[in-house]
Amino acid sequence: MNILYNDRTDLLYIRLDDKKQDIVNRRVSEDIVLDIGEDDRIIGIEILDASKHITLERLLPIKYEAPKMTV
Repeated sequence: MNILYNDRTDLLYIRLDDKKQDIVNRRVSEDIVLDIGEDDRIIGIEILDASKHITLERLLPIKYEAPKMTV
C-alpha cells in the first residue's frame, strides 16, 4: 500500500495493490475517484481537494505496517 499527497494539486492517492494491471476509473462523487482493477477490486482511491475532506496534519507523515502477501 502506498499513500501519496501532492500539495500543489491537493490530491491524495491511496494505492492498495501494487500489482501492474489495467484499471478503470470510476467517479463515485465530485471529489472521489476509484481505480478498479481485475475482478472489480478497488486498486486505488483518489481524493481531490483532499484538505477539505481530511485533516492532513493527522494523516501525514503516515507510518504503517502491512503484512507481506504471498502468492
